[in-house]
Amino acid sequence: MIEIKDLTKKFQDFTAVDHLNLTIQTGEFFGLLGPNGAGKTTTISMMSTVLLPTSGQILIDGRPLTRSASEQKRKLSVITQEYSMRQDMTMDEVMEYQGRLYYMPRKLIRQKTEELLSFTGLLDFRKRTVRHLSGGMKRKLMICRALMIDPEILLLDEPTAGMDALSRRQMWNLLRKLNNHNMTIILTTHYMEEAQSLCDRVALMEKGRLDKVDTPANLISELGAYAVDETSSGQMLQSRYFHNRAEAIAWLAERGEDASFRSTTLEDVFVERMGHHLEKK
Repeated sequence: MIEIKDLTKKFQDFTAVDHLNLTIQTGEFFGLLGPNGAGKTTTISMMSTVLLPTSGQILIDGRPLTRSASEQKRKLSVITQEYSMRQDMTMDEVMEYQGRLYYMPRKLIRQKTEELLSFTGLLDFRKRTVRHLSGGMKRKLMICRALMIDPEILLLDEPTAGMDALSRRQMWNLLRKLNNHNMTIILTTHYMEEAQSLCDRVALMEKGRLDKVDTPANLISELGAYAVDETSSGQMLQSRYFHNRAEAIAWLAERGEDASFRSTTLEDVFVERMGHHLEKK
């Protein structure tokens, strides 16, 4: 279990994360969502100990996570937004280098490399250098590298950024397989469809503060499970949400040809909550 208690990060007079409190259960797929500047990446950076908190703490299974807590740190692997692999290395070389960093025996490195490249569907491309891999393959290789030490917790910062739709879906399937092995996964993403599909719960953040924590289904239900979209004369799309399907259809029947009926999504929840916050300012 991960406990985040009053976690705060300040950069001089700017507060990037402001007294964040969260509890993430073992084996949970948890999403950190928010607009740019919400504090998602800063939170991930503190969880990976790349950044140190200004105040507050992170506990893993009741023990504080610090840079010197090697046992706690070994439970974590992080995958950043940026590709961080040498372009002239093959997949085998990337994996071997990672294993040596953790003083793994060569036999174990070879065994884990075989298992992980097979698990992610990369085995046939193992001799290809990083510069000749597609974006999706690079992301998968980064996951293989992160899994080399058998982490209990995987931190993912925008893992599908820049991927095409097919590669993104392949990544989703891979992450589901990992989560099914009881791995705790913490994900930041701007793709609300991704969070809705993958996450058991999500935390909505705005300007470093926690706004709401719940399951995607509960957040959608709270807003209203049915939506009617209507394009106004000024070509502005307006959405109205309903808890009752019959009410939504009745409203739709009174609108013109530019109205349509659909199910509400987590993106609607995000837009409504973040939009209202902006309107209040």
